[in-house]
Amino acid sequence: VPSVNKLIKPKTRSLLGVFEEDAAAISKYSQQLFQAMHRIYDAQNELSAATHLTSKLLKGYEKQRFPLCCDDEVMSSTLQQFAKVIDELSSCHAVLSTQLADAMMFPITQFKERDLKEILTLKEVFQIASDDHDMAINRYSRLSKRRDNEKVKGEVMQDVYTSRKKQHQTMMHYFTALNTLQYKKKMSLLEPLLGYMQAQISFFKLGSENLTHLQQWWYVRREMAGEVDVMQQTIQDMEQANDLLYMPDPDPSLVPVNRNLTRKAGYLNTRNKTGLVSSSWERQYFFTQGGNLMSQARGDVAGGLVMDIDNCSVMAVDCEDRRFCFQITSFDGKKVAILQAESRKDCEEWIATINNISKRIYLSENPEEIAARVNQSALEAVTPSPSFQQRHESLRPSTQGRPPAARASSVSSAGSETASPALSVLSLDALVAPNTPIQFDIISPVSEEDAGRAKAAGLGRTNPFGESGGTPAEESEGSILHQLFFARFLGCMEVQNADSSDVIYETMRQILAARAIHNIFRMTESHLLVTCECLKLIDPQTQVTRLRFPLSSVVLCAAHQENKRLFGFVLQTAEGMVDGRPIIVCYIFESNNDGEKICDSVGLAKQIAFHSEMDRKATEKKKEQDRAKEKQQEELSKQKQIEKDLEEQSRLIAAFSRPTPLAAGTDGQFLVLSNSQSEDSDAGVEGREKEIIECTNMEGRHCTC
Repeated sequence: VPSVNKLIKPKTRSLLGVFEEDAAAISKYSQQLFQAMHRIYDAQNELSAATHLTSKLLKGYEKQRFPLCCDDEVMSSTLQQFAKVIDELSSCHAVLSTQLADAMMFPITQFKERDLKEILTLKEVFQIASDDHDMAINRYSRLSKRRDNEKVKGEVMQDVYTSRKKQHQTMMHYFTALNTLQYKKKMSLLEPLLGYMQAQISFFKLGSENLTHLQQWWYVRREMAGEVDVMQQTIQDMEQANDLLYMPDPDPSLVPVNRNLTRKAGYLNTRNKTGLVSSSWERQYFFTQGGNLMSQARGDVAGGLVMDIDNCSVMAVDCEDRRFCFQITSFDGKKVAILQAESRKDCEEWIATINNISKRIYLSENPEEIAARVNQSALEAVTPSPSFQQRHESLRPSTQGRPPAARASSVSSAGSETASPALSVLSLDALVAPNTPIQFDIISPVSEEDAGRAKAAGLGRTNPFGESGGTPAEESEGSILHQLFFARFLGCMEVQNADSSDVIYETMRQILAARAIHNIFRMTESHLLVTCECLKLIDPQTQVTRLRFPLSSVVLCAAHQENKRLFGFVLQTAEGMVDGRPIIVCYIFESNNDGEKICDSVGLAKQIAFHSEMDRKATEKKKEQDRAKEKQQEELSKQKQIEKDLEEQSRLIAAFSRPTPLAAGTDGQFLVLSNSQSEDSDAGVEGREKEIIECTNMEGRHCTC
């Protein structure tokens, strides 16, 4: 049975629907079983009547006068004996009919006429009480904030009290009847069957082995009676404990506000705009699920998402026509919801719960304990302290127990080993120079080199954040790593060195202290894109790149050891030099995610960039070796071709230098010889050459080949 503060949530209504469906199924099945058992009872009565009629007819045999039959004393005596036995059987059947009526028909009739009808009656009463409560709540929600009509307000609150109490009591009796029905269902099925079996056992005298069923039925009946007593006592205790909760706006001194909740559920009125200036209020069931606010209207099977309340803002607002209102704004400011609670206590608990969820406390192992510590710290933070410096000195991370290697070791280049010196060795002045100016907003100066590069690319102008109007996407398209984080810029300042992560911790402390001293609460929200080439700060609205940091200039990255949402990185620029040393700037951010994950992502990007550079150098070296090898192969091929041509030329010369018989031509004077083998003898120089060979014929003349 639910208590008043959980009255009546959709989950309960859904469960109630299952119980009501089960009750309807029980009613249908019980009706069918009743009809079947009634047929048995009618058949038994008919059998008893037929047996009695048979006995009566047998007794009247001797009084019959058959025209062709003479008196037969034997037949008459035999039929009289049969009539006596059948008459005894008729008496047994009459007793069996009486037992079936008492043991079989009476229990199932009582269950059908009393218990199932009671469920239907209570269901109608509960529906009426629920409708009256909804009407009273609607009247109470529409009360004006003016105090001129206290009588109406008192009447409305008394109406809410009466209707809520009536609904709660009716609901408890209805739910008790539904729960009791689960036990009575067993008894309603077992008792008639056991009665039928007992009657048959008594009729046929079959023995007592089936009497164990009867004993089990008595055990079930005693157990059900005990459960009913316990449930009645629970109802009385709940009525006494929830008497204060029947009032819609209880006294806060009697019912204190719980500000350590990380989950809450209940009915709220939500405002919906119906026009430019008009709006309507709708009552829905709201509940939190992780970092989401869900709502469920009456009749819906499941809840729907209202908004993401991670990193949202919530505050009480003053509505013109409603009391106890509060407003929830999403982290990006695009979605706003105005809700109305039933009481001031309920409103404050909703605000505290959403605040705890927005801080992502629900992700911890003991969320309520952590919420209590956070709320206690908030109360101590607003208490005036003797010295502001003392308060902020306590925020400086402790150096005791700090590991010798800082988180920046994962960001440094592969193969390098850097030791983080202890903070006790370096003074604060060695980390951050005194009176160093702090920049609280993102202002990226455009260098002449970037401006000249933009003009050379034909991009006419650059925006104030240092990005050209047409930012090329090629540099991020080829990157293996693409990780996007949500970050809020807290500030940046120049530091003295980047030897350890202590410089980041000290910069965090000074920036947070300066923001608190000068009451600077505004933070620039950006998307931090981590790639293998650079880090980018992108405007979430316009997708314009505000700042771009080459990954090679990021020399250090670390997250705060206590507040994991704070992280920072150190940039060392090679362009400018001050007093013979490079300019080193530390940037501090606050993220919705764990800062260590962002630092790990930056470290992974640097490792990927390092391995990519090593692979690129190895590939270039291999290409140079392949080109040298190809050139050497070409030289060897040319040398072999020249040697082959010389050998061919020598062979041809030797062949033509031997005496060869000449065949006479058509005129008997000349013979023209074609030497196809002498072609292409010098292919490396001109491709083709002709040889002129003079030979002497038999008559002493010359022929030209």
